[in-house]
Amino acid sequence: MSDITRFGVSIESPLVEAFDAWSKKKGFANRSDALRQCMRNALQEESNSNPDAKVSGVLSIIYDHHNSDLSKKLTAMQHEVHEIVMTNLHVHLDLHHCLEVMILKGKNAVVQELADKLASARGILQAHLAITSIDTLAASCHGHTNEGEHTHTHNHH
Repeated sequence: MSDITRFGVSIESPLVEAFDAWSKKKGFANRSDALRQCMRNALQEESNSNPDAKVSGVLSIIYDHHNSDLSKKLTAMQHEVHEIVMTNLHVHLDLHHCLEVMILKGKNAVVQELADKLASARGILQAHLAITSIDTLAASCHGHTNEGEHTHTHNHH
């Protein structure tokens, strides 16, 4: 069993009511689960700003495949940093548009640089990068019992 710390917090009633409504809407079982997720998100956001952090990320790009050079350019850019591109998926959305999804892993600055380079390529219609600091994720979701056993805290929301 993981080490649980209980603490009291003083918060204005309207804020608590709004938070409770939000957590119910999101499907959290209780206030503690919702607060845990908010705390993890805050820690992730801070860590994601560190250029040296080890991150994993999902980069999604939508483009018009009639731009014949673009597909080749995207592939070439991915090959330049093949060590951070774990895998990718190419989906034909319709007669004109393609969705490229890349799973990335590496130093934050390098992942961000690749995402910016791909997103700014001529012909890209939309791009979005979602990153997670691997070290922060591990620190906020793993613990150890007094007996040295490894524990996990999971949130399925």
